[in-house]
Amino acid sequence: MKIMRLVCVMLLAVWSVTAGAQVEPVGKDRVAIGGYDVVAYFKNEKAVKGSPGITATYNQVIYYFANPANRDEFVKQPQNYLPQYDGYCALAVGAQNKKVSINPETFKVTDGKLYLFYNGKLPFSGAQFNSLEPWSKDEDNLIKKANANWPALKASKRR
Repeated sequence: MKIMRLVCVMLLAVWSVTAGAQVEPVGKDRVAIGGYDVVAYFKNEKAVKGSPGITATYNQVIYYFANPANRDEFVKQPQNYLPQYDGYCALAVGAQNKKVSINPETFKVTDGKLYLFYNGKLPFSGAQFNSLEPWSKDEDNLIKKANANWPALKASKRR
């Protein structure tokens, strides 16, 4: 319980600040997760930057891909590759019921679903905080909480 309180305090400090490596799940240019290839998370098991020359649009969001094969795979079944919680930090959605930016290189695929996480410096202390670490310690519970929180959070304008 102490760990969850610490995580909650850190997330409260983080939620309104975007660190250098952090990106919004959908940028002002409508590009998803900083231009990273969502299919590569599954096929390559790593974060791979996509190319602005290899794209697909789904629900008015532009996705970049590292190669045409990944784009074609996405176009066939985009729902299989979309990040959970519209790409917001999974820990923040589950533990704090908040929308927090993400570092596209910090992710986890669990049961065929992509989860993205905050990984950057905390604004007040400057300490590094990787939200994947506490997520991994209580993943099943946090997935349940995030799934319960997401419908109302998605509909809200709050961050």
